[in-house]
Amino acid sequence: MKELAYKYFMEGYSCSESIVKAGADKGYISEEGLSIATSFSGGMGARCLCGAVAGSQMIIGAMFGRNNKERDGKKARALAKEFYDKFTEKYKVSCCKVLSAGFSDFHSPERRQHCSNMVKDCCEILENILKENVIADYNKR
Repeated sequence: MKELAYKYFMEGYSCSESIVKAGADKGYISEEGLSIATSFSGGMGARCLCGAVAGSQMIIGAMFGRNNKERDGKKARALAKEFYDKFTEKYKVSCCKVLSAGFSDFHSPERRQHCSNMVKDCCEILENILKENVIADYNKR
C-alpha cells in the first residue's frame, strides 16, 4: 500500500486522496471514499489536521467503524487513537501547518517531497494496525 500511495501522491493526488485511493485498491475502503478524502487535503483546506492522517483514519473507520449492531465504533476509536499515537510518536504533532513549516510555498515540489514521507509512514502504521486487527478479528470466528 505504501508504494501505491506514494505513486498516487507523486502523480498529483493529495495526501488524503493518495492514501484512500491506495486503500481502495487494496479493498480496505470503497472507491467512493476518494471523493470524501478530497476535502481533507491540505489539512482540510485550513492546513490543520495532516491529510495523510485523515485518510488513514477514514480507512480505519471504514474497516472497523459503526455499521451494524455488531460494530459499535469502539474498536475504530481505539485503533484511531493507536494510529494517532504512533504517528505523533514520530512526528510530535499532526497539524499540517506545523509539519510543513519551513516551506514558504505550500505547493512547491520540495514540500510535496517532504510530505511524501508522511504519506509513506502513515501507510506503514496503518497497514501494521490492519494486519494485527484483521487477523485478530478473523481468529475470533
